[in-house]
Amino acid sequence: MSGAPEEGAGGSLSLPIYAGDFYSPHAIGWDKAMAKIRHLAIKTKSPERLAAFYEEVFGMQRIHSGGGAIYMSDGYLTLALLRNRGEAAPSGINHFGFHVEDLKDVEEKLKKFDEPLEMRPANRPFAEYRAMDPDGNLFDVSVHGFEEAEFAPEREKRARKDKVAS
Repeated sequence: MSGAPEEGAGGSLSLPIYAGDFYSPHAIGWDKAMAKIRHLAIKTKSPERLAAFYEEVFGMQRIHSGGGAIYMSDGYLTLALLRNRGEAAPSGINHFGFHVEDLKDVEEKLKKFDEPLEMRPANRPFAEYRAMDPDGNLFDVSVHGFEEAEFAPEREKRARKDKVAS
């Protein structure tokens, strides 16, 4: 048994499960072919309470705050703790975010599912776009990434610079 992924039904890859085996996306080569989930947002009545929890238990660090939200990171994933302002709205996972290299490719693929890619408001510092999966789960799409805050004016400046460089 090599432990390598095998092609399953429908051409999908299936990983054999062996005790102690770990399959690295880098070793398999998946890191070059797909978008990366780099962001998760949780709605909570107390962002400060959850931030203290994730700092103490997992050593996460605060990287940005504003508008009642606290953004944290483990160096890989950005965790947004969003204030849940609605009394009837449940706390919990609100959305997640993909860091992508080719926005046009993602937009074309979403069209096949009749799911539009919509621009985020200018005051959102991390994700430039938002979409929804067929079940209604919201996700952000960002070329910039989720590690550093970047508002619309900075994005426009970077886009102009990138356009001149090409």
